[in-house]
Amino acid sequence: MPVNKKLARSLLAALCLAALLLADATPFSVVQDVRAVTQAQIDAKKKEKANLESEKSKLQTQLKSLQKDKNSALAQKENLDTQISIIRSEISNTEDQIAQYQSMIDATEREIAETQRKHEEQYALFCARVRAMEERGTVSYWSVLFHSANFSEMLSAVDFIGEIMDSDQRVIEDLQATEDQLAEEQASLEEQLAGQEEVRQELAARNQELNEQLSTARNLIADLAANEAEYQKLIQEKEAAAAKEQEEIVRLSRELAAQQAAATKGGYIWPCSSRYVTSPLGSRYTGIAGASTNHMGIDVGRVGYTTQVVAAKAGIVIISSYNKYRGNYVVVSHGSGNTTTYQHLSKRSVEVNQKVSQGQVVGITGATGVSSGPHLHFEITENGQIINPLKYLTNYIKGW
Repeated sequence: MPVNKKLARSLLAALCLAALLLADATPFSVVQDVRAVTQAQIDAKKKEKANLESEKSKLQTQLKSLQKDKNSALAQKENLDTQISIIRSEISNTEDQIAQYQSMIDATEREIAETQRKHEEQYALFCARVRAMEERGTVSYWSVLFHSANFSEMLSAVDFIGEIMDSDQRVIEDLQATEDQLAEEQASLEEQLAGQEEVRQELAARNQELNEQLSTARNLIADLAANEAEYQKLIQEKEAAAAKEQEEIVRLSRELAAQQAAATKGGYIWPCSSRYVTSPLGSRYTGIAGASTNHMGIDVGRVGYTTQVVAAKAGIVIISSYNKYRGNYVVVSHGSGNTTTYQHLSKRSVEVNQKVSQGQVVGITGATGVSSGPHLHFEITENGQIINPLKYLTNYIKGW
């Protein structure tokens, strides 16, 4: 290393501390590894990501086959919903990798700072020993120091001077070892920074892919309205499936009622932050293939793919599932024949038999199932019968 002004200033301070450093210097070999994250953890995340990519590739192969048959549009939508869920998991995985790389980078930068500090102390100690030998007149170490072009050349010259004491040799060896460690840590830091940048580029690609899949899913449902025959068939299937689902909801709710000491008391609260109702309970025509003409609840709009959905009333989760009409949906029982239903979620946050309190998050709004865009379909039943949620949720904005 070339002698510079910074090292010269360090030399002056080190001359006063030379004796103390000789007696109490920490050996080079004792360097604690302070990394909070290991490369093995990052590799495990990458393996998990590769598994997700494999699952997604299989689904994409299925999708290409399904696209040949126009009547399989709902199956395509279900496939797209699953792919979107996997891409979201990939994005989360990649964000974890970026954070882990940052932890490693921070730890390495701290190590480099500590090694540089030790290097300056050892170099100052070396210069002090050279000055001491020069003053005793045993050999012209000082001339060796200042006539060398750099540190490596200086060490080569010193090797040929036979009068070096054993203690001086140890100082030189420690200094050389510290330089080697510093070079290793710098190389490690560059490798970590390069790895983090690569993962950042992957994150950008996954976000772009997510946006493309969301667009495809929206367009698919819109295209279904062009086929009247398919539309009528989907309507019949939708109504039959909805009736069957309602029977199951009532049955499960009544079974749970026997296990509950008493029905949860109190009124309902809004299931999300929006109060903008785009479609009320009752007859309607939306032009969306598969959408019910006898609306069994209300649709709440002005939400996206990140709005939290909360339990309108405390109870127990009796359904947390997916089907091609409702998409991701959750049903909460509040006593015998009393339930609330939350549909088209992009994510479900609760499981069957889980107790939930009023206002607890049960999912995130989305557009899974038969849906032309992100919204929340919300239902209430009392004594096994569908009732109008707006009977209780009166402070709404009319959007139909």
